[in-house]
Amino acid sequence: MSGLFRSFWWGGFESACHINGAARRLDMICATEHDARAAEDFSLVKSVGIETVREGMRWHLIDRGGGYDFSSALPVARAAREAGVQVVWNLCHYGWPDDVNLFAPAFVERFRRYSAAVARLIADLGDEVPVYSPINEISFFAWAAGEAGYIYPHARGAGGRVKEQLVRAAIAGMEAIRDVDARARFVHADPLIHVVPPRDRPDLARTAADRREAQFEAWDMLAGGFRPELGGHPRFLDIVGANFYHTNEWEHPERRLRWDDSPRDDRWQPLSRLLIDLFHRYNRPIVIGETSHVGSGRAAWIREIAADARAARAAGVPLEGVCLYPIIDRPDWDDPGHWHRSGLWDCVAGPGGLDRVLCGDYAAAFAEARAALP
Repeated sequence: MSGLFRSFWWGGFESACHINGAARRLDMICATEHDARAAEDFSLVKSVGIETVREGMRWHLIDRGGGYDFSSALPVARAAREAGVQVVWNLCHYGWPDDVNLFAPAFVERFRRYSAAVARLIADLGDEVPVYSPINEISFFAWAAGEAGYIYPHARGAGGRVKEQLVRAAIAGMEAIRDVDARARFVHADPLIHVVPPRDRPDLARTAADRREAQFEAWDMLAGGFRPELGGHPRFLDIVGANFYHTNEWEHPERRLRWDDSPRDDRWQPLSRLLIDLFHRYNRPIVIGETSHVGSGRAAWIREIAADARAARAAGVPLEGVCLYPIIDRPDWDDPGHWHRSGLWDCVAGPGGLDRVLCGDYAAAFAEARAALP
């Protein structure tokens, strides 16, 4: 292991800030009160041995037509520094300023300038090697915004255009950040998936294989191996982030392979196998950038993730971290009254706001995981 991160286990604070199907701008940092309670939240994560966290910069709040207002980010950044918590900064979590067109060249330029401004801010706050996640989940972002019409701009049939534009922006942002601080490191997180054909449809085997292969397009573009005219180069694919949930394996077109079935579908691929294949493809350090389950499945899930992480490392995969995401619970993107119960801490309404209530069985299983993978 490289020692790049302060702890192997990370905590991720949900920071999505896109416009949903109801034309409502989300702000998950505000919805979970993390912006107002960052110091408390950092104390909680440190109490369970977590010293590295994923945080979001809210581009739409910071970028004021080319000027920058960091009042939404500075309290969190300062609280992290005071707590001794390392931050992996996510610069775009599906949301951008209202006056920028995703499909216009100005999108790339605005992201470049915004990235440089963030880099200058972080450089002024301390001398630790900074780590950034320029654009979160380029592949999912492109599908949700450009193919499925799920998030703004609710386009359909434009997933390829969106993916290419996000890759251009990520590359421009990384170049701008490195101009400020050449030491900067980058995590590029995307869902790690497995797709199989129906047992009685061998004619769909190629289609399922194509779906599996498509998960690598954004990483390949960043590295310059696919669509090199976008400006990709191996130096841009630094740390590969593999986001993995129980919904990440399915039978084409959309029948989920249920992780919690007993016996489990024999086509389910262990996460360790997927990580080994990912490493052999890119030969890069890897982090599990997001993982969690919901409700009563949280404890069993983290035990299996820890076992797969151990197996992957034993097979030579340079797995540098696992991020519990979200570390505190979050409301649903489309139903703000529904909380997923997926965090190590649940959010429960109390007289002073949202109390953080530790999930006991998840905490016990996580303690076992930490002991196995310190």
